[in-house]
Parts: sequence; structure tokens; C-alpha cells
Amino acid sequence: MALITDLLIVLTLLGAAIVMFAINKPRLDAVALIMLVTLPFTGILTMGEALAGFSDQNIVLIAALFVLGESLVRTGIAQRLGDWLIARAGKSEVRLIVLLMVVVATLGATMSSTAVTAIFIPVALRISQTTGIGPGRLMMALSVAALISGMMTLVATAPNLIVNGELEREGVEGFRFFSFTPFGLPILLLGIIYMSVARRWLPDTATPASSSSLPGLTTWIDEYKLADREHRLRITAQSPLAGKTLDKLDLEGWSGANIVAIERSRRFACEVVQPTAKTELQTDDVLLVDYAASDSDIQSICERFALEEVPLRGAELADRSQEIGLAEVIVAATSDLVGQTIADAEFRRRFNLTVIGLRRGIVAYGREFLHEPLAIGDTLLLIGPWRELENLRSDGSPLVILDMAVGRDVVPPSPEKAVYALACLALVVGLMVSGIIPNIQAALIGCLLLGVLRCIDFNSAYRSIDWKTIVLIVGMLPFSIALERTGGVELAADGLQALTAGAGPHFVLATLFAITALLGMFISNTATAVLMAPVALAVARDLDASPYPFAMIVALAASTAFMTPVSSPVNTLVVAPGHYTFGDFVRIGVPLSLIVLIVSVMLVPWLLPL
Repeated sequence: MALITDLLIVLTLLGAAIVMFAINKPRLDAVALIMLVTLPFTGILTMGEALAGFSDQNIVLIAALFVLGESLVRTGIAQRLGDWLIARAGKSEVRLIVLLMVVVATLGATMSSTAVTAIFIPVALRISQTTGIGPGRLMMALSVAALISGMMTLVATAPNLIVNGELEREGVEGFRFFSFTPFGLPILLLGIIYMSVARRWLPDTATPASSSSLPGLTTWIDEYKLADREHRLRITAQSPLAGKTLDKLDLEGWSGANIVAIERSRRFACEVVQPTAKTELQTDDVLLVDYAASDSDIQSICERFALEEVPLRGAELADRSQEIGLAEVIVAATSDLVGQTIADAEFRRRFNLTVIGLRRGIVAYGREFLHEPLAIGDTLLLIGPWRELENLRSDGSPLVILDMAVGRDVVPPSPEKAVYALACLALVVGLMVSGIIPNIQAALIGCLLLGVLRCIDFNSAYRSIDWKTIVLIVGMLPFSIALERTGGVELAADGLQALTAGAGPHFVLATLFAITALLGMFISNTATAVLMAPVALAVARDLDASPYPFAMIVALAASTAFMTPVSSPVNTLVVAPGHYTFGDFVRIGVPLSLIVLIVSVMLVPWLLPL
């Protein structure tokens, strides 16, 4: 009797969690924390058992994979794939969809599908703007490919690792790195064919929607009239500037010139150096200078400092949006800058930033803004390293950021480290495939090497981890223990067996797939995997069958989260830029889910015999 009471309590809590997941109130990780705190009060679990998920090696592995994925972003590998896609796809809509889905699925096989989606949303919007194809025709293909990428490798998505961990807890060997690939590849092929046709059922609005309201560089260039003030000046071998640091030159005081960036030739590429007081100028450096004086004054500067004017290649500030940060800030009421001129405040020394514009109300000042005393509420336009601009967000800053230019999220901080990042990723994949050491050890080795090679730093590594996902998984794991301890797992397995009594194994697998996918319509696919993996293995035990096909069918079904915008964060991300409604996901997702169900039920027992 006590056992039945305990089971009812657990099921009540589980039902409450599912309802909160479905209405998305409170947020998913908050629900998981509520359940993690509440379950020990039932007496079914101890607090130590509820927190055991934090010591689970699969949780650590998921965190490490976020770091590995971030290294691909920071070194520009993901961005280069996007640029390659734009160059190769042309204006053919079908070719765009094919290439987009292949690239996204390939990249998503080794990094977070959510991160891949976030990376490629601006790429897809850029393609839409360039080709005139509505973003709604591309965004759904992007989300489908990102979800299918979870079926490509063991580490591609959290549900795979959760199911794998359940196998290991059963005392059997887990899946290998490429165990999922024979299922993922044909599903990807069918997904590409399906989306090439289903795109016709999606909205085709001419103007792409951006989820961001941030302004672009060109907007501020026009507002502050910066375009006519841009000059590129090369330091010749005879220049007295060569070999001297900026603080020794006071170039701004001599000529009124404002050095925004320094282009420096390297062996294989042109590096953009952010000017600081201690930056030493070198021969052949090209100075990107903001200067409002006449052409004759520029000529006199060139003669005085032995500089050679280099032709502009267009709007240099806009072209350098990947390396140069631009932000609009307001002078705070408590700022110590009030009453000081920009020249007196020594912005470059104090903030490592350069002021290139001043507005007071709707009036934009000209070159004289350098000597205008600052007042509360003045708006400044700052340019400089993205990291220094982000530092202005700290407490106590005398400046408050109003807006940052679009492009900050796609800036690769360490593009010169791309080869190292690829080498580390190849090493991790090789170690995982070989099975020489545990997957978690291979991933941690890769993370350490990325740090040693400066592909990523500790702060960036910690920021890259999606703690919301980590907390969600850890908070839901105690339910599998509680359900097993109260007999809930066996009860569900018996119910499923009774439902499929007399049916063949294919029908049992199809039923497991359908229940998992339907549950995933309302709650996170990660939580679905946590709940359904123990049930699937219990069914395998009752049928005296191999656990592998049952575990695999749950993993594939968990990634078949196409049917609603709340099934996965991947879907949620593309709703706004794609102009989608709930009905769009149902219309596209339900037929695709049925296709994946049929293919999975055919392939799983064939490749993983019962």
C-alpha cells in the first residue's frame, strides 16, 4: 500500500512537471530545480540521490561538448562554413536547402544543435536578403537539419548520452561513437528530399524578420556622417611613426586624427590590431583613421609623417564589423565624466576605446566634439575591441550601453587558431571512436588542449556551457530513480506490453517511438529521454530481448522533435525569424515524424538484431 502511495506521489509530481513544461511557466530549468528540491521531501529519495546527477559522467561530458562546440565558433570555423555555403549555393532555392541542411547536420554531429542553429540563423537571413527567398522557406529546413544532426553520432545531442548512460547503468556496454550514423544518414537524406518539397507549404514573406532590434554599423555611419571621414594611411619606411607607441606620439593632439584600427600584414593574412596607448607602430602598417578635415589637410599629414594614402575599398568601418566593435552609450547621471571633455577624459587610456561621435539630444556634433564638455545624457559612439565594450556593462561603469552593432555574436575572436581547434576536435573524435579511453576523458583532454593552445579561455568556456540544459537534465534524472524504486517503470513496461500483446517486435518498437515522440510534443526532448529510456529497457527485459534496439528507438524518437515550436530550443529559435505559427510546425512536422518513425522501425531491428 505504501508503495502505491509513493508511486501516486511521484506520478503527481511528474504530471505537474509535464504541465509546467507544456505551458512553459516557469522556465524549464526552474521546473527541474523545483522537482529536485521537492522529491527528497517525499522520503522516496535522499537529497544525495537527488543531486547525484551532478556527478554523472554524462553530465560532465555534455558540458565538455559545449566547450568543444564553442571553440569552433571562436576560431571562425562555423562562420567559414556559413560563408562557404553562401558562395556555393547561388540563388537556387533547392540547392540552398540541400547545402544548408548538409552543413548544419555535419556541424551538429559534433556540437550542440542549439548552438549550430543560433550560428546559422544570421547566415540564413543573409541568404534570404541576397536571394530574395523568404526566410520562412529556409528556417524550417535549418531546424529540421539541426534536430536530425542529433541522430548522427553519440555525442550529437543530450538524449543520446542519457540513453547511453541508462544502458551502462543496466550493466551492458554503451553505444559507440558512430552507432547512430547508419540511422542518421538515411533519415537526413529523406529529410532533405522532404524539405525540398515541403518548403512550398511554408510562408514566403519577402522581407526577412530579425529577432534582434539592434542597429547595424551602416546605420550609425550615416547618422554620425562617418563615411566621409574614413582614410587609410600606410606607414612608409621613412616615417618617424615607425617603432613608436601611440602614447609617445599623441597623434590626435598633433593633427586631430583619430586612429580607429591598424591593419597589419602577416604571413598568411591581414590582422586587424586594436590601437592602445602601448601599441607600437610598424613599417607598412595601414592606419584606419577617422578625420573630418579637408583633403589638403590629409595631404599635409601624409607629408609630415611620411605616410602614403591607400585607396578605400568601400565603407571600412562596415567592412570591419567582424573585428571592430561599435556601441552607442549614454553618460550616466553619476558619471565622473560629466564636465570633462573627451580629450581630457583620455578614453583610450582609461577604457581602451575611441570616441568617434557625440550627440546631445538630436544634434550630432562635428569634429569639435572632442573639446565639448560632456553632460548627463549625452550619447557617445564608441569603437574598439568587443571585449572592452562588454566591460562597460560592469557595475559602476560611468557609461551605460544603449545598443551594440549587429555582428557581435558572429565575431570570431581567434581565427588564427582554427587549425588547432580542428586538430583538437579530430583528436577527440578519434579517441572516442577508438574506445581507447572513456568518452568523457577524451572530451576533457580536448578541452584542456584547446585551453593550452589558446583556442578558448576559461571565461569563454564557462560561458559556452548551456547551464539551463545541464540543470534540466540533472533535475529530471531523480524521476527515473523514483519511478524505478516505486515500481512505476515496471508498471509502464507492463502496460506497454499489455498494449502490444501478441504483436511483433516492430509494433512494440513503433509504439515506443510514438509514445516518446508524442510526449516530446509538450516537454523537452531531453526530459523525454530521461523518462522513456528506463521504460524501454524494462520492456526489453520483459521480452528477453537485446536492450540496444529499444534504447536506440527512444533516442531516435527523442530527436524527432519536429511537431511543435516548444519540442526543442532549436524550433523555438527559428519561430520569429521564420514568421512561423504553431500550425506551421504541425503541418510540416507530423508527416516528417511519421516518415522517421517508419524508417526507424525498419532499420533498427535490422541493424541491431533483437
